[in-house]
Amino acid sequence: MKLKLIIGIVGILSACGFTNAPSLDTNQDKQDNNWVIGPFLRPEGVNPVISPQPTEFYCPMRKQQVKWEESDTFNPAATVKDGKIVVLYRAEDNSAIGKRTSRVGYAENKDGIEMKRLDNPVLFPAEDNFKDQDWPGGCEDPRVAMTEDGLYVMLYTAWNRKKARLAVATSRDLKNWTKHGLAFDKAYNGRFNNLFCKSGSILTKLKGNQLVIDKVNGKYFMYWGEHAIYAATSDNLIDWYPVLDEKNELMKIIQPRKGHFDSLLTECGPPAIRTKHGIVLVYNGKNSGKTGDANYPGNAYCAGQLLLDGNDPYKVLDRLDKPFFAPEAPFEKSGQYKDGTVFIEGLVYHKKKLYLYYGCADSQVAVAVCDDVKKLKTK
Repeated sequence: MKLKLIIGIVGILSACGFTNAPSLDTNQDKQDNNWVIGPFLRPEGVNPVISPQPTEFYCPMRKQQVKWEESDTFNPAATVKDGKIVVLYRAEDNSAIGKRTSRVGYAENKDGIEMKRLDNPVLFPAEDNFKDQDWPGGCEDPRVAMTEDGLYVMLYTAWNRKKARLAVATSRDLKNWTKHGLAFDKAYNGRFNNLFCKSGSILTKLKGNQLVIDKVNGKYFMYWGEHAIYAATSDNLIDWYPVLDEKNELMKIIQPRKGHFDSLLTECGPPAIRTKHGIVLVYNGKNSGKTGDANYPGNAYCAGQLLLDGNDPYKVLDRLDKPFFAPEAPFEKSGQYKDGTVFIEGLVYHKKKLYLYYGCADSQVAVAVCDDVKKLKTK
């Protein structure tokens, strides 16, 4: 597959711990899609696996009982604990459009499909030190990755209805979370404190039977971003430093492409995975009705994959020109977002299979399964 991406000449501040600027692969004509993870197939007769329900909990923000997941359940993170898959999904109450609050719910299963849910959300606007960040809009669109010693790190969007910002929380049991505030709060003397930012995808690798957080050159690494895809590094998984170019601006790794399914947005999906071919980043692309791919509806969300160099995580090696996953089922093309949406955020390795959890039209949660996991090996 030929690479159809142009990246400007950029550098990186030495503080980020990397020295190589992103570049195109000079052997791109020799690339093929043997690196692509998949295929992912929808199990018959099981989707959606999570749908709205009228469960109530006492909301500390509203000081009353709230049906916190009555309207929509979507955009899920996923991980594994004690032999079970845990899905952490975004849920919205049934307030008016634009006034709903998002909270993160908990569901677990042994087979990837049959969900047992908690009655109360596990992350939500509370009486804590982060009211200015997530009141009243809430906690949105989580991604979760795990360290080798069992610490779970969640990157989520804190939404105060003024500015959406990437925030961090950690947990040992996936039910009790400690909020740490904005991911970029301490970076460069607070320069990016008020940056509109979303969608953090921490680098992972398969070790044994688990996907665990990995490092590059001694630092934790993540891709992030909604319109374009950027990068950031960390020493502690809580305080993150965006990677900058030679002009001291945010370094762009990829951007939307005219004529493609990702012509409006390129938004990070689940945690990136190191493989023997390099780093694979699965991402969400939004299609333009005017300048996008005519094979897909305008504003539809489809899923793409990007291959980056394992030693130089800014170096793009290949990029799919067509989505590997696109809206097909009726529940993926109806609901809150009728243009069609498969919004991927949760990818787990469980019993020698990959389970991909995704939001359907901003309304429900579904799963797709991949049986071919050989590409996850790093050697």
